[in-house]
Amino acid sequence: MNLELSPADQAFRAEVRAFLATHLTDALRAGQAATSAMYPEPEVSGPWQQALQARGWLVPLWPREWGGTGWSALQRFIFETECALAGAPLVHPMGARLVGPVILRYGTEAQKHFYLPRILSGADYWCQGFSEPNAGSDLAALQLRAVADGSDYVLNGSKIWTTHAHHANRMFALVRTSSEGKRQQGISFLLIDMALPGITVRPIVTIGGDHDVNEVHFENVRVPQAERIGEENAGWECAKYLLEFERGAGIFSPRLRSQLKRVVDAFAAQPDLPDELLRRLGEVVADIDTFEWLELRTMGGLAPGANPGPVSSILKLRASRLKQAIAELGVDVLGQAGLRWRSDPADSALRPSVLVPEYCNSRAFTIFGGAAEVQLGLIARTVLG
Repeated sequence: MNLELSPADQAFRAEVRAFLATHLTDALRAGQAATSAMYPEPEVSGPWQQALQARGWLVPLWPREWGGTGWSALQRFIFETECALAGAPLVHPMGARLVGPVILRYGTEAQKHFYLPRILSGADYWCQGFSEPNAGSDLAALQLRAVADGSDYVLNGSKIWTTHAHHANRMFALVRTSSEGKRQQGISFLLIDMALPGITVRPIVTIGGDHDVNEVHFENVRVPQAERIGEENAGWECAKYLLEFERGAGIFSPRLRSQLKRVVDAFAAQPDLPDELLRRLGEVVADIDTFEWLELRTMGGLAPGANPGPVSSILKLRASRLKQAIAELGVDVLGQAGLRWRSDPADSALRPSVLVPEYCNSRAFTIFGGAAEVQLGLIARTVLG
């Protein structure tokens, strides 16, 4: 992949920077900086999503006819890098990056024309109903029952670790529609209105002190069968396609560099740090450089909007471990100052105030989206053969 910026790419970078200078407000930047959970709150991500959509930059992975940009891999990388370094909010990915591509590939024309414009406009805020109390990394063990009754399914069961379910008005979920054959063969992919009677959302506060995830309980919830994506009992194929996007269609290295910048700010505020910490900082920087090349090589071999396939497991695993390494370094740099948990916003000497809760929450990165052990198994089977 040629990383030398052409005059056109340099002009594109200047265009992105101009857009950020105009539309990225101090309030949005502060909202992202204060976020120690996985994603910022809707009041932070929502206005930024609207700005990107107005510019036509919200869904670069989608086809042009549905709002995609047609950017090259290098343009996508330039865009993500400039946004991360400027401190722009993360766009909540559940609609734009996860269920959107599934609807595009497996949905009916009616489903596409109803849901995709609502994702673009922000009318729908999605959550992901995959994990269950007794089916975490073993996703095929899920037991949320969906029993056909006339033109509906009747749902009974629960989901857990459901990110932003307390904000969402829609859920895409894996449900069990059959117990025959292999476990994967009895799963369907269903779109659910969170306002339906019988749905209860209960908060889970993480070790970092954030309310980011939830339990969601279903008691005799009636969902129209017309809200199923793909054929009945064929939801596992949709799920695998979605998970490859979740694990590898994003660009991780710019956000890792943004996270590392907060740690470097903490270094600058702490005099006389031991050489061991400086050595670890150098190792992390080298690791991010190497990971960035891996991402660029992967992207360079993909058509615009294409799924990265099995290599997504490598990207996800490495990004998760790097995020944890950066978070661990941050709290070690803070030392006793980390006991304050979150520093006063007026304390400019320790402005990276989310380092400790970010460290606590980072422990989950090698679990969600496919545990590290699961990723290693996938890499062994599908990449190494």
